[in-house]
Amino acid sequence: MIPQFSIRSVRCSRRTLLAVNASDIGLPIWYGERMFRSCYLTAALCACVLLPATARSKENFQKPAPVHLDKDGEKWARATLKKMSLEQKVGQMFMIWAKAEFLNVSSPQYRLLVDQLHKYHLGGFGLTVRYVDGLLYKNEPLEAAMVTNQLQREAEFPLIFAADFERGLGMRLNEVTSFPHAMAFGATGKVDYARQSGQITAQEARAIGVQWNWFPDVDVNSNPLNPIINTRSFGEDPQLVAEMANAYIKGAHEFGMLTTAKHFPGHGDTAVDSHLSVPQVSSVRAHLESTELAPFRSAVQAGVDAVMVAHVVVPALDSNPHHVATISQQIVGQVLKKDLGFKGLVVTDALDMNGLLQLYPQRGAQAAAAAAVDAVKAGNDVLLLPSDLDGAYNGLLQAVRSGEIPESQIDESVLKILRAKASVGLNKARLVDIAAITDLVARPENLRAAQDIADSSVTLVRDNGQVLPLRARPQGTNLPGNTYQTAGDGKGSTLLLILTEDSRSDSGRILEQQVRQRMAGVQVMNIDWASAAAWTQIAFEAAQRAANIIAAVYEVPSAGRPLDEVRLSAGEGMPIEGPQSALLRAVLRSAGAKTIVVAMGNPYIAANFPEIQTYLCTYSNSSVSETSAVKAIFGEIPINGRLPVSIPNVASRGAGISTPAQRASGGAK
Repeated sequence: MIPQFSIRSVRCSRRTLLAVNASDIGLPIWYGERMFRSCYLTAALCACVLLPATARSKENFQKPAPVHLDKDGEKWARATLKKMSLEQKVGQMFMIWAKAEFLNVSSPQYRLLVDQLHKYHLGGFGLTVRYVDGLLYKNEPLEAAMVTNQLQREAEFPLIFAADFERGLGMRLNEVTSFPHAMAFGATGKVDYARQSGQITAQEARAIGVQWNWFPDVDVNSNPLNPIINTRSFGEDPQLVAEMANAYIKGAHEFGMLTTAKHFPGHGDTAVDSHLSVPQVSSVRAHLESTELAPFRSAVQAGVDAVMVAHVVVPALDSNPHHVATISQQIVGQVLKKDLGFKGLVVTDALDMNGLLQLYPQRGAQAAAAAAVDAVKAGNDVLLLPSDLDGAYNGLLQAVRSGEIPESQIDESVLKILRAKASVGLNKARLVDIAAITDLVARPENLRAAQDIADSSVTLVRDNGQVLPLRARPQGTNLPGNTYQTAGDGKGSTLLLILTEDSRSDSGRILEQQVRQRMAGVQVMNIDWASAAAWTQIAFEAAQRAANIIAAVYEVPSAGRPLDEVRLSAGEGMPIEGPQSALLRAVLRSAGAKTIVVAMGNPYIAANFPEIQTYLCTYSNSSVSETSAVKAIFGEIPINGRLPVSIPNVASRGAGISTPAQRASGGAK
């Protein structure tokens, strides 16, 4: 008899541990960090044990190889298309979300997902995690792989799984390799870093059953007010963006992952989030050719597999003010397919975004149907995340049956989808080997590579010569207490201000831990939008007493953030929320000479604070960037990053002050 056991994940400060109720088989309840991988493998193997031996022996697992469509794959794609009904073909063009979380196969949530898969003959899923009240609830790679495997078993045709792994799997999962935002890569100036991240992300993604990444972002971020692209872009130089993107594509292809250039024809010169409203790119055609379109043209030549089309109005390419690129035959059919010669998958941005739906007077299923039909007419092959799946599917099906859209066009799109699946081996095997995950994901050398990239990206934009580097003064264990409380009167200590969107998030946790490891008696104030006004006077008084201050500002692109939470100042860069701006300005005006401001994300914030005297940029809120920031502050790494964008009235692209490492890592003299 197989003993009963259960697995649950528990969030910890450094690592998620597995708790195993396994007293019946003599295993300890809690495994420490050094036992993590062994425990994880045990869980994976136990999951395999639960399958009959005969079933395990017959499992045919994916064997990722470089992306390539061979003769057998082409033959399979054509034969599969030939035997599909119209209903099945239309369904292959749709993708909806599947969450990487445990679901009992008899649960209503799982049954709904499977019913949608069968009823609408879905071609694939986008893998994500739960998003509640502005926070992502990340899960584990083992859970993700179990989800992809189970859905593959349910499907009539092989499914393609895609994800927004812009910063590696760490964007959605725990215990994986996490990279900084794309702009950090631009700051390093090292194209090979992009290739490495493509390789590592591909290897880990394929290990959990994801074959397609909606990356690289080839938008040229030329607008400092851009609320949604910003640090997701490699920078403002079209050539650098193209080189980084092409290197990423090459690296990803080597390890079997499909890639996506987004957001066509360019979302970088906008000041509106297309999740909320309709952005417009007002540049003339000549400027578009040299700036926005240049990286897309280069990516097409580099063999990018897909191009994602944006919900942006571009009058120079389509004069109809009601045509965002997604539904513009002129932009998709003429510019992308004919002018740029793209023959791969054309995929919409999410169809449930207001940047598209605001154009339709209809509501609900009717709006979803109209948007899907218009997107296909424009030339899109894959329809992502419709606002109403039933409405969109049946609307497109009816349009084909009525002759509004020729079935030959559907055949052309589905053949491309099937070819893409075959190019990553889905015609040969659907499932991934759960037991192999612990060998392929979060390899130490890959974690080191991500940290090296983050270290190389740190940019010193301003330095008054009075505060950097801080001197490490470790004393005792220096265990953190309640981060909302200060220790003693704080006189002569270091004050760490962590300014975040939401103090419940993980932002600042690693940063605080790293600072505390190097310095005793640190005062920490974790301040978000909601609490900033109440903290202003307290922070001001603490700044007067402190010997030095680290102000870490966490401002990264956040899809769909309500407009009343982002207060823009005309002609300036994007500031943090109003009360936080007042708090930071008060500290800088009274204690600017001893304050290090660290942009943990958006580098443009300095445009709003001329009082800043010492300014570091990491371009990201990722854990590796938090560690890099602290290492730079304490002089443990050389600082050689260069701004990949211009900060209005502060610094031009390419600016950066180089400093050598001045002490060993960890704060030793």
